[in-house]
Amino acid sequence: MKKMLINATQPEEIRVAIVDGQRLNDLDIENRSRGSTKANVYKAKITRVEPSLEAAFVDFGAERHGFLPLKEIAHQYYRSTAPEGDGKTRIKDVLKEGTEVIVQVDKEERGTKGAALTTYISLAGRYMVLVPFSDRISISQKIEDREEKNRLKRLVQSIRPKGFGVIVRTVAKDKKVAELDADLQQLIQRWKNMCARLSKINKYPT
Repeated sequence: MKKMLINATQPEEIRVAIVDGQRLNDLDIENRSRGSTKANVYKAKITRVEPSLEAAFVDFGAERHGFLPLKEIAHQYYRSTAPEGDGKTRIKDVLKEGTEVIVQVDKEERGTKGAALTTYISLAGRYMVLVPFSDRISISQKIEDREEKNRLKRLVQSIRPKGFGVIVRTVAKDKKVAELDADLQQLIQRWKNMCARLSKINKYPT
């Protein structure tokens, strides 16, 4: 039987464990003395490509380098040309050390493991979530009415610029195009401002 065990007896940290009988399935330790980095966005640099893991290690300013799997690397960061092979994408063929990337923290550091990172950035707004480097439109599963889901998808398709994916949140139900567009434009501007700030960073903090 699976159980969640929480230990908050120490003021500086919280420990949450998932156990199945006598077996430990997962352990998460939150350090209260250190600010949360989850969902933060950073300018980073690929420091090592590891073919055996199909992943890269990334310097984004933390004490430990972050872990970036191939499936979390947007095609925009691929090398312009890659060796021909059997059609399967391999990280050693599409990514090189020294490449600058923008990453978001998916999972914070745990124990001796560095943070898990992604280049698929998501910025949450009031009615939707903006996903740069994507063209996908998703509607919240909590909106069950098929006609409303189709209406929202049509509206988003009419206002969304190419190269941006959108996840429509539940609270967008019954909203008009003007309300959705205002939220979308605000998110796009936030993304542009973020990119402008990150482009001015020449050094990576240590």
